[in-house]
Amino acid sequence: MENTKLLLLFLFFFSINLLPSTLAIWLTLPSSGTKCVSEEIQNNVVVLADYVVVPGDHTLSPTLAVKVTSPYGNNLHHKENTTHGNFAFTTQETGNYLACFWVDGGNPKGGDVSVNLDWKIGIAAKDWDSVAKKEKIEGVELELKKLEGAVESIHENLLYLKGREAEMRIVSERTNGRVAWFSLMSLGICIAVSVLQLWHLKRFFQKKKLI
Repeated sequence: MENTKLLLLFLFFFSINLLPSTLAIWLTLPSSGTKCVSEEIQNNVVVLADYVVVPGDHTLSPTLAVKVTSPYGNNLHHKENTTHGNFAFTTQETGNYLACFWVDGGNPKGGDVSVNLDWKIGIAAKDWDSVAKKEKIEGVELELKKLEGAVESIHENLLYLKGREAEMRIVSERTNGRVAWFSLMSLGICIAVSVLQLWHLKRFFQKKKLI
């Protein structure tokens, strides 16, 4: 019994360290220009984010424009004239998702504007309170459920990385093949040019009756 308790406690602390944490980002936006945050995300992954302008020494609260796009350029979130907001979506494509911020008003004196962005991806974006209420679990059972979700997420990431590795290996092999063919072609051209030069020199010397 004592060993079982120790094992559950170990799994509890292990799951806390294993679960992906929320990505908190502090952005400093110039009075003109755009700053973007990108994240490479797999297909069919939940993404949640909240952003807010951090109060500073401004008479008027600066407002932002925010645009989030998919790897293929699809518009997932676009908001203007705002001081705070959020966006949520489930990815339909694998690749880099881009969130761009810029100041669009309320900043007549110029100066930098600070923005706090909380970006949650995958297992970190899951509402565990709702899961606990729905399945009527708590305590260690809930932590084990989180651990199960984290293991599934890691397994999916490993499969994704394995697929990417296979793709890169195929590309590398194709590149090596093309380089080999290019080298052979270059060698063939050099040999042909050398033969032509020798033939031309031989005819030249024969015409001059030097040989």
